[in-house]
This record gives sequence, structure tokens and C-alpha cells, in this order.
Amino acid sequence: MDDQERVNDFFISQVHSWPLLADNREKLGSVRLKTFRFDGFTFRVQFNPGRIISSSAKVDPVSVKQRECFLCAGNRPPQQKALGFRDAYEILCNPFPIFREHFTIAQTGHTPQVIGTEFGWLLELSRALPGLVVFYNGPDCGASAPDHMHFQAGNRGMLPLEEEFETILERYGNPLAESPEFTATAIDDGLRRFILLESDAKEQIMDAFTPIYDFMRDLRNGKEPMLNILAYFRERWQVFVFLREKHRPRQFYETGEKNILFSPAAVDLGGLLITPLEKDFRRITGEDIRDIFTQVSLPEDRFRELQEHLTASYGPKP
Repeated sequence: MDDQERVNDFFISQVHSWPLLADNREKLGSVRLKTFRFDGFTFRVQFNPGRIISSSAKVDPVSVKQRECFLCAGNRPPQQKALGFRDAYEILCNPFPIFREHFTIAQTGHTPQVIGTEFGWLLELSRALPGLVVFYNGPDCGASAPDHMHFQAGNRGMLPLEEEFETILERYGNPLAESPEFTATAIDDGLRRFILLESDAKEQIMDAFTPIYDFMRDLRNGKEPMLNILAYFRERWQVFVFLREKHRPRQFYETGEKNILFSPAAVDLGGLLITPLEKDFRRITGEDIRDIFTQVSLPEDRFRELQEHLTASYGPKP
């Protein structure tokens, strides 16, 4: 039995034994969606009340220190079982899902959310679980447990970016490196700024990620860089590295009619926006979406600097 089959069987067993997971998964069948179309791509907005805890989580150091870590084994609900992955991570079913099969993949030890030393595990997980997209949220841009290293994963085919990326590449892509073994492309579609890395060689992807990580870390004077990452494997890896400037947009902190409880993370950047409040689902507009993503994405001038840095790092195109 391969890893994907083991995970599928594990998920089914958890649905049968954990009523909270089963109930919330069933509710996904009736979630409301609406679609906004931009030039060459779409965003789908999902009204999902179950995500209120994650969307509104207090992740400042004081709040994190005052609560128990919900990813540590001793603090999990008794119904939540774990499936080991290479003795380094534990695969957990997420009881407040976005996807029909939604997993949190937590490091076995309680260590901070950092991607520099763990990026290889993101690649290993995505190769072992080809039916899932695996994603990472930085501690200052989407992670609701910044004190415990973890990834998440969900069903392939749910994110608009998966089916639209070729059109996006054609319209907005700037090739940084091209060869039969490896490609790197910078993309600015007017809402998101990201780097797409593609290769079937793990070492190529890891080497290409390092200068991105270093550049973004330097912008924060050595602090963990503001990155969201989506990765999947189909004959080769496709790794989308989203570059961030801010954690939450102005609208998150507004009061009254101006408030929108929306804090973008990897899934949202993949084109599936999660709104836990019905008022926001009803009221959000395409202009709101454009404004929010413009606020939180890396500014255009910094993105140009990064592209110059990567072009120099990757060397001349063949």
C-alpha cells in the first residue's frame, strides 16, 4: 500500500470515528460559492462558517504563549488520531475543513513554523501524496499555529490556480530560467506576485528556492520570510511561492460596514477565498478582492528586485 492509499484509508477511518469531522465534512456539500472573473483567471469565494476560528485567530506572540498548542499530541482531542510520515511528521485530519479531505501535517516535535529547514519535507509530502496539494503558510501570513511547524493538504482540483496557471503563465509570466530539467517563472497578474518552480529533480527545486528565501528573509532583517507556498507533483513538481508584504489587509481591522474578516493565506492565493461570515460573503466585490491582494502582496518594485536577484542566481538561460 502506497502513502496515498494509507492516507485515504486513514481519512475514512477518522470520518467514521470522529463525529465532529464527519459533520463538518458533510456541511461542505452545502457551502455557498460565488465566482469573480479577472483577466485570465478567477477567484471563487466560499462561505464557510467553520473557518471562523482560523480566520480570526490571534497569532501575536503574547496570545500564542498564553494558549496550549493544539498541534501537540497531548493537547489534541481524543478522537483525533495521527498517521506518521517518515518519523518526522504526523498527518492529522482537519476537523474544520475547506476541502472534502483536509489534512494538517504537524512536525512530531514542538518547533516554530519555519520553512528554510523544512522545505524538503514539503516536496517529499507532495510527491508521496499526488492526490493532494500541499501548502505552507508563514507564521506572519496565515499560519494559525505559528509556534508549531506544520503543513496542510487538500484535494487536488479545488483551487482555480491549478486549472488556470497555463493561461496565467502565457499572459503574465516572465521566464527566469528555462531548460528541459528546470524552469522558474515570475508572475504578476495584478493581484498576486509569485514564483513558479518546476522540475522533476528535488535538488533543483531546493536550490532554486534558496535565493527566494534569502531575499525575502533579508527584507525582514533575518526574520522568517513572509511566504505562502502551494506544491503538487504530477510527473514533476510545480511549486508556487507567493510573496507577501503584509499579514492582514486594512479591512480586517476596520469596524462596522467597512470590516471584512478576511486574512489571505495559501488557499486564498490559489484562488479559493474563505469567508467565515455571511455578511462578508454577500458584500465582498471584485474591487475588494483586488484591493486586499494588492495590499498584502510584495510591492512591484521589490518584486522587480527579486527577479533581478533570481536571474543572477540561476545564471544565463541556455
